[in-house]
Amino acid sequence: MSREIVAGVDGSPESLAAADWAAREARRRHLPLRLVHAWRWEPLDIPLEQDRPSQERTADDVLRRAESTIAERHPGLPLTAEVVQDTPVAALLSTEERAEMLVIGSRGYGAVAGFLLGSYGQQIIAGAHRPVVAVRSRDGAGGGDPEGGVIVVGQLGSAEDSAPALGFAFETAAARGASVRAVRAWSLPPLYAYSPTSSALARADEAGGLVPYEEQALREALAPWRERFPEVRVTEHVEIGSAGQVLLGSSGDARLLVVGRRARRRVIGSRIGSVAHAALHLAPCPVVVVPHE
Repeated sequence: MSREIVAGVDGSPESLAAADWAAREARRRHLPLRLVHAWRWEPLDIPLEQDRPSQERTADDVLRRAESTIAERHPGLPLTAEVVQDTPVAALLSTEERAEMLVIGSRGYGAVAGFLLGSYGQQIIAGAHRPVVAVRSRDGAGGGDPEGGVIVVGQLGSAEDSAPALGFAFETAAARGASVRAVRAWSLPPLYAYSPTSSALARADEAGGLVPYEEQALREALAPWRERFPEVRVTEHVEIGSAGQVLLGSSGDARLLVVGRRARRRVIGSRIGSVAHAALHLAPCPVVVVPHE
């Protein structure tokens, strides 16, 4: 099944920036772009004079304005647009079967405002099986996302857990001629100074200490991606500290920050993890959240 990049639009500057970012990424990856606007008839939640036909016209106008803007900025890009009659979260997640990634608008520096309002953006990120990119209005509308630069990716946990995020970072870097900065944060295990007896700590001692052990873990996680993408220049950064702080401290010049998220299924809530939460609130660039099992 052919893939496409999907962007949610709602008429806000953030969503238009997200659509513009998605269009550039679609061109780089030689994929079509699909714009989605969510609308559902809620007669009890709107003034009586706003009947269903007028609401349908308004929804269509929002979508067509976004479509016209993107088509003008990116001539020749394969582009489709549709209104999905559902909630914003359900509408965007319903496109996942064919989506390479989902792209949403975010206000950042506060609650994720994303696709439409409130917590919808966070719910989309928490529920998605595909990478979700959060873009703010200043993150690329009008061509502010040039080629090259550096993509920062967090290599957190095991090589297996971090593989989806690393893969996304390397694929994106190859598509845009960028370099990758792989970041691994670590902390001193509890009671290490008193009882270095666990197998992991024993391996760290064999490696010559905790820092060499963490550096080796990062090299091993990167090895298959270096082999697959030999043209991508890679730098490694290992630092003691909380993962969120270390990643943000390494992302000041980044064009894109890629983080992983464990895909948990919860009956209540929309947890996305502390690292993704910190990145989405405070990163100075678009953030990609990549789920893994």
